[in-house]
Formats: sequence, C-alpha cells, structure tokens
Amino acid sequence: MSKKIHMTLDGVFGIVVKGVSLLVVMLLGFIIIFVLKEAFLVFKEVPFYQFVFTKGWKPTSQPIKLGILPMILASIYVSLLAILFSLPIGLGTSIFLSFVVNKRLKRIIRIIVDLMAGIPSVIYGFFGLVVIVKFFEVKFDFTSGETVLSASILLSIMILPYIVSTCEESIEKVRNNYQSMSKALGVSKWYMIRHLILPSAKRAVISALILALSRALGETMAIMMVIGNSPIYPKLLGKAQTIPALIALEMGGAQIDSMHYHGLFAAGFILMLTLLIINTIFYYIRKNYIDIY
Repeated sequence: MSKKIHMTLDGVFGIVVKGVSLLVVMLLGFIIIFVLKEAFLVFKEVPFYQFVFTKGWKPTSQPIKLGILPMILASIYVSLLAILFSLPIGLGTSIFLSFVVNKRLKRIIRIIVDLMAGIPSVIYGFFGLVVIVKFFEVKFDFTSGETVLSASILLSIMILPYIVSTCEESIEKVRNNYQSMSKALGVSKWYMIRHLILPSAKRAVISALILALSRALGETMAIMMVIGNSPIYPKLLGKAQTIPALIALEMGGAQIDSMHYHGLFAAGFILMLTLLIINTIFYYIRKNYIDIY
C-alpha cells in the first residue's frame, strides 16, 4: 500500500515539475511575442537595417529619426570590458577559495560573495557615483567622471559573484578528482592547478562568462547612474548610453502607441537578439572547441 502511495506521489511530483517547466517556457515565449509585436510597428516605418546600423535617436522630432547603433555598441563595449576586468579576478578568487584558505575563512568569503549578488543595483549605482566617478574627477582631473570606463569598473564588481560562484563550484569538483592522485605522485599544488585543474575547468569558465555577460548586458540602473547617458558612439573615457538605460530613461515619458513608445520596444527586441547571438556564439565555442580537449 505504501509503495503504491509512494509511486503515486512520484507521478504527481513529475507532472508538477513538467507543468512548471512548460509554464516557464510559455511565459518566455509570450514575452518574446509581446515585445516583437510592439516592435514590429516601428520596422514598418523604419527598415530594420536602418534602425540597427545608423545613429541618431530623435523619436519626437519631425522627421522621426530612429537609429540605435551607438547604444548597441555601448552595451557590448561596457559588458565586454567588465568581463575583461572581472574574469581573471573571479577565476583567481575561485582558486584561492578552493586551494588556499581554510574552511572557516572560505565560508565567510562565500557569504560575502553571496551578499554582493543580492545588493540592489541602485546601491551599486550610488557607490559608483560617490567612489568611482569622484575618483576620476578628483585624481585625474576629468571634467566628468561619468564614462564608459567608470561603468565597466562598476559592472565588473556587480558580475564578480556570478563568476566566482560558477567557477568555484566546478573547481571544487575537479579538485576532488585530482588531489589524491596528485599527492600520491608527488605533484605540487600549483602544478596541479595549472596543468590539471584549469584545463579541466574550461567549460565552467565559459559558462561563467556566458552568465556574467548576460547579466552585464541587461544591467540598467547602476550603469545609467555612472555612464553619462549620451546617445553617441562610445569611447573609453567618454560618455555613452546603453540600451537598457535608454529604455529606463524614456519609457515613462513616451506616449502610448507613439513611434517613440514602439521604438523603445524595438530597442528591447534588439537587446534580446544581441543576447541570443552572443550566447549562441559562446555555446558553439564551448561545444565544438572546449569539449573536444
């Protein structure tokens, strides 16, 4: 009797899990369809290539001009620069946690890393304004510290917990496989890390990179507070504007069903498309090049 009840509960649990998974997929599909539906009205008036590959965002002027190339480049530029800053630090921190510190300190650092992931974006934005922006203005005598570099540094701090968590978990598993054999053969710890652990953790590094890059491309509030919000081509020490910042700044003032309103949805669709393309490229690299070796 109890065995039948157990089997029944297992079946119910399986149905619930499948239903929830299906619901999540349907919800994602509805979001994509809704955004594409609102964006399609813009592409009727402005050709897709012109919207994506030209500059000039003047949605309320006559004639209307809608081009978001500078915002696309700024979003990618800031995100890739943040990855360049945070990936070595995150990977080094993961190795430090797995091989250097004792269990007590490791637990404390993990708590701090988890807390960093939970801090609201606006708090990071205040930190960026008060510390990073002011640092460039005071120490380097910049007219304005609101630059692409400031945004990249702040964003690298924000995505660091995602890199550390993903890499550290994988390195722990690989270490458990190799540590006893390395000790038996007399292999040093640092030789093991360099020649065994890091090559075996390549998939985790790519996964961490994908997760962090997706998080970086979608960041809004913190970047909006430190990047200057100028719809011009991005320069390292100049102002710029990302697509999420553009949408957040202008959606509240856009008239419903206007070209401005639908143009912001089109910008959101381009951001989703950019994320899809970048993630597809990295998954292809991981599948065809990383998994082979």
